[in-house]
Amino acid sequence: MTAVDAQAPQAARVAGDAGARNAVTWLAVRQMRRGALIVIVLVGGMSAMVATTYASTVGDAMDAAALAALAENPAIRTLFGQPVALDSAGGFTVWRTGTILAVLLGVWALLTATRITRGAEEAGHWDLLLAGTVPLPTVVMRHATVIVTAALLVGLITTAALTAAGTPPAGAALHGAGLALVGVFFAAAGTLAAQTFPSRAAASGATVALLGAGLLLRMIGDGVDALGWLCWLSPFGLAALSRPYHDNRVLPLVVLALAASAVLAITPATAARRDARGGWLAPRTGRAPRLRLLGSVPAFALRRLLRPLAGWTAGIGAYYLLIGLLAVSMTDFLAGNPRFADLAAQAGFAGLGSVEGYAAAMFALLAIPAGIFAAVHVATIAAAETDRWLTLIYAGPVTRLRLLTAEAATAATGAVALTATAGLATWIGAISIGAPLHLGAALAGAVNVLPIAALCLGAAIFALGWLPRAVALVGALPAAGGFLLQVIADSTGAPHWVSTLSPFTHLAAVPDAAPDWPGSAGMLITASVLSLAGAIGYQQRDLRT
Repeated sequence: MTAVDAQAPQAARVAGDAGARNAVTWLAVRQMRRGALIVIVLVGGMSAMVATTYASTVGDAMDAAALAALAENPAIRTLFGQPVALDSAGGFTVWRTGTILAVLLGVWALLTATRITRGAEEAGHWDLLLAGTVPLPTVVMRHATVIVTAALLVGLITTAALTAAGTPPAGAALHGAGLALVGVFFAAAGTLAAQTFPSRAAASGATVALLGAGLLLRMIGDGVDALGWLCWLSPFGLAALSRPYHDNRVLPLVVLALAASAVLAITPATAARRDARGGWLAPRTGRAPRLRLLGSVPAFALRRLLRPLAGWTAGIGAYYLLIGLLAVSMTDFLAGNPRFADLAAQAGFAGLGSVEGYAAAMFALLAIPAGIFAAVHVATIAAAETDRWLTLIYAGPVTRLRLLTAEAATAATGAVALTATAGLATWIGAISIGAPLHLGAALAGAVNVLPIAALCLGAAIFALGWLPRAVALVGALPAAGGFLLQVIADSTGAPHWVSTLSPFTHLAAVPDAAPDWPGSAGMLITASVLSLAGAIGYQQRDLRT
């Protein structure tokens, strides 16, 4: 055999390996392109919108004394971060949207990482792929690289949007880099968790807990001067410490980049030392069977609800306990600074001058997690269907309508439990500092958001019947999309009919005002119609496999 003949098969194998690796990359792109596009539009568009409307909403109204009072208020710093450079469009944009957009990007990055890695592996979608020439670490890192690239693209688009809006390029670049690195960090953390835990749910839960801890460290570090060093331990705190449009500090972002790089660097080694569909934290073998709540379809739906509900309840309870503790500090500050109260009203938070008005404004935000919780729970039905976990169940005497009714009822029960927990936690925090907030008023304000959560549940059921690939996205639209629509409409002076499209427009400021019964009834009727249409579609369509 000649040298040329010997080299030909080797060259063919190298070319084949390269083609297989590229195919894995494009598979990852296909799995996350829609979500990435939505995040890019939201982050870049929201940043540009706030910067563009700065002159009309704020203008020259913030004098030095007002800015100093804002920076010294611990409640303001805890909830929204350290205010810097608010006398510029760029600095105001970072303070108003920076933390919110960073959390949005981080949540998307970590959930996408666990979905397209551990989720696909758990469902058996990688079995044939891993039987080929591409090893597991390469498959994992190709997927991680795609998510990291998307996060970096979000930062680049945000930089371009803020620069186009007229803010200084240096501050825009630093803010964009901070957002991107937060996304990169949580993409890396989600990918690493997917190698550590044997299930997607466990990996997602652990990474979400990490995100919540990071956000809590940022809030404590900004709110308590003596604990300011805690911000160096949080991705959100490091992004804020860069102080775009003011000091433009690069060192905190270097630390964040090194932390994200370290997590990414150990991921392939972690993947190489485990079996396919396995994890470092393997479940115990030989344990006694746990048969509780397995006797009926409703009981099993309740069993599936309890663990995620516990995590959501802990997070929401802790946040609204903090809201209650800050009630007096926030209301006293806004009562003495009416201009900031006006700005808060333009951002969708009116009536912050009193404790009940402050509670009502904060409870309006509760509609977002409560609605998303209900939508995500319904989305697990679509995921179980795709993973073929429902095939044998539906082959038996269990009808689709029966299972869907049980799951919808448990999702609604979970949303009620979340809102009640928020109301109780706010009341405990308020009375502990002597704020005049009654338990009945707190609970009324919390459960007042349930019609929006019902809209999310109805939209998710509708998507399950007619758009099963987008259940979580469609289900989250009434809450997350509705709130963004209201903020944009209020900030840009859009026509009144635009704001009426948002469910939040029909939500009264309870307990500061009486409930809007006609608006709530309209939302509940709409949710019922959506649920009925979704149930009909779910019964008629074929199962996804």
